[in-house]
This record gives sequence, structure tokens and C-alpha cells, in this order.
Amino acid sequence: MGRTDNDTWDLATSVGATATMVAAGRARATRTGLIDDPFAEPLVRAVGVDFFTRWAAGELDASDVDTPDAPWGMQRMTDLLAARTRYIDAFFAQAADAGIRQVVLLAAGLDARGYRLPWPAGTTVFEIDQQQVIDFKTSTIAALDADPTAEVRAVGVDLRHDWPAALRQAGFAAEQPTAWAAEGLLGFLPSQAQDRLLDDITALSGDGSRLVAEVFENTASNQQALNGAAEKWREHGLDLVLDDLGFPGDRNDVAAYLAERGWEPVSTPLNQLLSDTGLPLQPTDPDAPFSKNYYCTAVLHRATSRP
Repeated sequence: MGRTDNDTWDLATSVGATATMVAAGRARATRTGLIDDPFAEPLVRAVGVDFFTRWAAGELDASDVDTPDAPWGMQRMTDLLAARTRYIDAFFAQAADAGIRQVVLLAAGLDARGYRLPWPAGTTVFEIDQQQVIDFKTSTIAALDADPTAEVRAVGVDLRHDWPAALRQAGFAAEQPTAWAAEGLLGFLPSQAQDRLLDDITALSGDGSRLVAEVFENTASNQQALNGAAEKWREHGLDLVLDDLGFPGDRNDVAAYLAERGWEPVSTPLNQLLSDTGLPLQPTDPDAPFSKNYYCTAVLHRATSRP
């Protein structure tokens, strides 16, 4: 069954479960030393999806749960997440070096960057997600006696609603430069919602703001790869439906859309991230799953009036 505009979920169902799956991948990558996210495994355990917990804990082997040479699986997902995490962590470090002290994590899910990255003094990290997701993560991390490394402000709102108003109410200052992250998000939005999100980000961004976005399309080959992998995982105990979670159809290219609105984008293919991390590459055939995935960073240059 496909997505609908007003569907709901938690961290163990529908698209919400992808946040838990992603955290399981980060936990596994932490175990192998590719990244350092000590909060990922405790958060996955707290959600309670047994299959993801066993993957996070290193109790499942890729040879057992993944089809050999398949374009997608738990190991390929973990590799992608290791590369993606390192890339986005570096993006935030560069933004901090540029003097940006206001950060927004869109659809933050189980992201723990507000607790694990070395933010400069005076940094505020706004985490936007549904209220129950925010509450779950905050209480789980609090039980670990962990202190945030920045001022973390939770903004409990669905991105399909008036999140800019909720963000402002939480103390967001639109006149300041901001570092934004849309990680693992855009492909789960309808095409018009994607455009609206990028328009809202632009409207809320001061000169010099930066954005990082993961760009992936819901093509038939991508969906078939995901569905095939999920079917294999169900043979090993996964009791969730992870099929058809995105919104298919044509949509505007993110980098081009941003360029038309005053941003200076730079696109980096998925395979470049994997190569930089020393991980196996995805097939490069144009029709291969995920072959068109890329990562976009952009800097906003607002036009200034001339005398």
C-alpha cells in the first residue's frame, strides 16, 4: 500500500521505521570504526524492532540477510550511511568554521548530532520532527545521562504543516545565516511538498546560509531494489512493511531548483562519497538502482542593493 498525503507513523511503522533502520546502520558503521555515533545503538534498542536491533548489535551477518550481488541490502545501506554521515558531519564542521551558529535538522528522526558533534560555543541546533519522535529521542538520550554539545531546541511539528511558524516560535532567527540538513528526506515528500520545503528554507535563510540535501528519486528500479531487500529481511524476522514508502513521479531537480533561487549548489554523486570512504561502489549503469543519487550542498547569496 502506497503513501497518502495525511498518513501517520511512529518509529516502528511505515516511513518512521526508516529512521530506526538508518540508526541501525549508523550503529553498525560505528562498530566497524567508520563513524562515531554512540547513541545510535541505544536508540535502536529502545525502539524495539528486533531485526534492526540485531543488525545494530552485530548479531546478523550480511551473508545471511542480504542477497549476494543485489543492488541493495543491509550492508549496502550501512555503507551508504557511513559515507553519508561522514559527509554531512564534514558539512557542519565547515559551516561552523564559516561562523554559522544556527543549525536546523529537518525530519531529525534519531539523529544525535546535537549530542555527538563538537559544536562551537553559542551554537543552537533546532531538531524538527513529529512530537512523538522528538519526545522519544529526547527521553531516551536523557536516560543515558548524556549532555548536548550545543543548545538543542526541539520543534515538534510535521513538515507537512506550518513548520516555519513553529521554528520561529522556538526562537529561530531568520536574519542569521543557518546550516540546514535535509538528510534522507526529500524522496519521501510529494514533488510539490519538496518544492515548498525548499522555498520555505530559502525564505528563512539569511545571506551565507548553507544547505545539505540527499537527492534520491523514487524510480521503479530503486523501489524494486528496496522491496526485494525488504522481502529477504522478512525471512529473518523483520515484521514491518517497508514497501512503496516514497512518492513516485517527476520532480524538480534539487540543485537546479536551488540555483534558480539564489543558491550556489555543488553536486556530489553517491559513488564519490563511497569512494572517499573506501567503500564498494554502486553500479553506474544509468538504469541501475540508485545510480542517480547525489548529495547537494549549497550556499545562499542574497542580492544586495547597489547605490
